[in-house]
Amino acid sequence: MASPRLLGRSAYRELVWAALPTATLRASLLCAAGPRAYTTHSTQPRLTLSNNRAAALSVTKTGRAHHRAMSSSFSTIPAQAISELEKYTACDVSDALLKLKVPGAGFIADLTQYSPRNKQERVVVAPVSTVLFTAKDEDPTTASTRPAPNFPKDTHWVDNAVPGTFAVMQQAAGQTNAICGGIMALRMQVLGLKGIIVAGRVRDLIELQSTELPIWALGTSTVGSGGSSTPWAREVPLTINGVRVAPGDLAVHDPVNGVVVIPQDKVTQVLELLPKLTSADDKAKADVALGVSVKEAFQRHRG
Repeated sequence: MASPRLLGRSAYRELVWAALPTATLRASLLCAAGPRAYTTHSTQPRLTLSNNRAAALSVTKTGRAHHRAMSSSFSTIPAQAISELEKYTACDVSDALLKLKVPGAGFIADLTQYSPRNKQERVVVAPVSTVLFTAKDEDPTTASTRPAPNFPKDTHWVDNAVPGTFAVMQQAAGQTNAICGGIMALRMQVLGLKGIIVAGRVRDLIELQSTELPIWALGTSTVGSGGSSTPWAREVPLTINGVRVAPGDLAVHDPVNGVVVIPQDKVTQVLELLPKLTSADDKAKADVALGVSVKEAFQRHRG
């Protein structure tokens, strides 16, 4: 292979990148490379050449093994139930939750989808894991109202992310910094999360999109979390725009309609209601298409 001096640093990095055999290895190397492995001038991340392939793969395997036990506690809902829910839209699910008198019908309002670029992918349903952030300059008098801190010492919060889940993160109100960016999203992708929902701000949009994870947030920023936000607790209940979100609930990612959260104790009832509600709506729509009034169609099929 040509030397860096002959090709120039940038071209040499691209040559090494292209030579890597698998996307998994590339992701592993990027994860170990640290913040300087990225660039906002290209959709292809830079590679720090000093990283050792074997060491990077070891980091990835160790991380997966470390999180296997954590993910098992989020698997109480049968895979068949999740697959069945993925046949429906978020609107269908909200209709069922409305019948069940769930506050807000489970809809998390005002979110925008920032990843992936192609927003027409399928509905994805997965258990929720949660992360609560607090403001570094928070009024001490409010500390008593929040849960106790519970992150393990000497770990980064994102290294505790739970594979197979939608990470739901909540930021202190009114902040202008982001709490999730490219490195955090990449780490969650490597760990095997299904998606990210941020009740707050994100940044590094091109890098977020490169993960191809579904990523939703209330807004964006150019500012990192370090100066203003502190990860405080994991797997604690959150309240987002009036909707309670607890670990083990199901997040419904619908790229067209939005995000809905199904309380864990309502999943069976939702599955029972969905076929009935969608069938009634299909019949009502067929009647309306034939000229029947909405009032009459609803009386016939919705009761």
